[in-house]
Amino acid sequence: MLSNRSLMSQYFSCIIDGEYEKSDISINALPLFHCAQLHCFLMPFIYAGAKSIILHKADPLEMMKSTEAYGVTHMFAPPTVWIGLINHPDFKKYNLGSLKKGAYGASIMPVDVIKQLSQTFSGMRLWNYYGQTEMGPVATMLKPDDQLKKSGSAGKPVINVETRLMDDDGGFVSAGQVGEIVHRSGQVMTGYLNDPEKTAEAFQFGWFHSGDLGSFDNDGYLYVVDRKKDMIKTGGENVASREVEEVLYEHPEIAEIAVIGLSDPRWIEIVAAVVVLKKGSKLTPAEIIDFCKKRLAAFKCPKKVFIADKLPKNPSGKILKRELKETYKA
Repeated sequence: MLSNRSLMSQYFSCIIDGEYEKSDISINALPLFHCAQLHCFLMPFIYAGAKSIILHKADPLEMMKSTEAYGVTHMFAPPTVWIGLINHPDFKKYNLGSLKKGAYGASIMPVDVIKQLSQTFSGMRLWNYYGQTEMGPVATMLKPDDQLKKSGSAGKPVINVETRLMDDDGGFVSAGQVGEIVHRSGQVMTGYLNDPEKTAEAFQFGWFHSGDLGSFDNDGYLYVVDRKKDMIKTGGENVASREVEEVLYEHPEIAEIAVIGLSDPRWIEIVAAVVVLKKGSKLTPAEIIDFCKKRLAAFKCPKKVFIADKLPKNPSGKILKRELKETYKA
């Protein structure tokens, strides 16, 4: 449950830290029932007096056509859509020079893709929005000047949010250590509808618990390690799926990846990767595993690699790892 007051606090955070201006023209291609598109972009841009273009779906071709036709200055898309856009066969046919601001979120953007976007859109500045529905949803932002300097980071808390890292006993952890990401803010939800027990659990020790694990560097920048539930425990060792995904995205023939944990009688869980190859690639699972072995500790390397035509996603572009685990569990 989000109050009107919490949403206004959320809009102010986006307008101020996202640098929204009345002169902006923003594309809204993701579903408006999803809080990121609605409450991070459409509503704050309306509040700021800017123009919004609403599309029926996040189709890269339609987004490029609309950018050229309307002189779009701002675009938000999850990493999967940005990847689809820059790899689209018609990408070079359209004039996208009006695009000055780009935003991403909903899932982790591989560092290699950030570099590609910076090179492809030389005049576009990038923002990373991190948060979740319960936060309205934005909690932290990585701003344009830090995209490469602090690549892989979720940035710093926005103006109306306080963010810390907490251990299981409610103690705060220091820089360089991993803890659960917790927040205090006027933006945060008032609770889960008709679920006082889940609400009480979420607000243990007086802070909202995100369910994400992260660490701060010495400059106060937040790095999301993984969802607590996505951490893979293999042979007594913890493996963050994100770390393996970052390495795999460095391979020039890989378009998309999802790393998951699969049950195993010997290792309890094994690291597995579901990979979508770029068009024309003949890359094999064995070659992908060898690629990882040169860059990761042995226990972090995928023991299984599956080649897929596409990855399952929800309407906001987030990869559905639960579905993948169900598909490949056998």
